[in-house]
Amino acid sequence: MSLLELEDVKKIYGQGEIKVFALRGVDLEIEEGEFTTIFGPSGSGKTTLLNLIGALDKPTSGRVQLNGSSIGEMNKNQLALLRRQNIGFIFQSFNLIPVLTAYENVEFALKIAEKGENRKAKEKVENILSRVGLGDMLHRRPNQLSGGQNQRVAVARALVKEPKLVLADEPTANLDSEASKEVLEIMVRMNKELNTTFIFSTHDPMVMEYARRLLELKDGMICREERRE
Repeated sequence: MSLLELEDVKKIYGQGEIKVFALRGVDLEIEEGEFTTIFGPSGSGKTTLLNLIGALDKPTSGRVQLNGSSIGEMNKNQLALLRRQNIGFIFQSFNLIPVLTAYENVEFALKIAEKGENRKAKEKVENILSRVGLGDMLHRRPNQLSGGQNQRVAVARALVKEPKLVLADEPTANLDSEASKEVLEIMVRMNKELNTTFIFSTHDPMVMEYARRLLELKDGMICREERRE
């Protein structure tokens, strides 16, 4: 069984005569361990698609199934639990808590996922920060780190709870090319070492270069697919 399955997924915003068709029937299967990028022009439906995959929203019609669970049939509490325990999020604006250190930001994600109440929590946090190259910066706050370093903290935060899936929405948008390359190479390594599935939404050609599967979205539909070794 695939990790993620979408079948004829449609998303319509608005009511009556004023309707916006954000997704017009998306069919998609994602296997465990994929490193996939979704790209397309603004308004093509990328953010809507990521929101549905990430259990942040429900489809108007069609089926979205993650790790055997049907998102459309879940209530708010069930969706929240699914997100906390199975999905890591990486955002273009980092979304770190400014008063917390790198260690505390990552530890907080582990506690929310309810996977941090044990003796191994400290070891998990320190280990993942070390693996993203921040082992000597545990106690620095976001304003004491560069943009690239903050995004590495965000990557560590997404991975510390050992999710099935990581969703990265324009993760390089606020980084220069060198920092973007460093962060992408870390994510490639984590994908291989942990077999964590990554799905990106991006306009950045550099992100597309690293993808092993490219999906082009246009007018709410997948219009082209490319697979790479």
